[in-house]
Amino acid sequence: MGSMGDQEGRDPGMWVDGGDQRVVVHVGGEMDIDRAQMLYNALHVAITQTGGPNEIVADLSEMSFCDSAGLNALIRAHHTAAEYGKHMSLRAPRPQFLRLLEITGADVLFPITGT
Repeated sequence: MGSMGDQEGRDPGMWVDGGDQRVVVHVGGEMDIDRAQMLYNALHVAITQTGGPNEIVADLSEMSFCDSAGLNALIRAHHTAAEYGKHMSLRAPRPQFLRLLEITGADVLFPITGT
């Protein structure tokens, strides 16, 4: 497996890029039970990498759908980030996901940018 910035062989709906200031996990397509663990794994690596930035951004601008499994992966990642003293935010979630956050009360967990 290559570095976090290595896009060869990546899932076409998810990739990670980073820099000194933040790591961005880009999420596209449908986030359901089949892909939720992959999302959590990508976020977990971004959060726990030694010497990595303190800001983790989940870019949801290309995510067309998210069910409870995808939401659970994001919530688990939020808790992991807190354990590591890191900050996690969501970028540009679509209305369906914003509604899911509101219905579940998870909207209080995540700062949202780029809406």
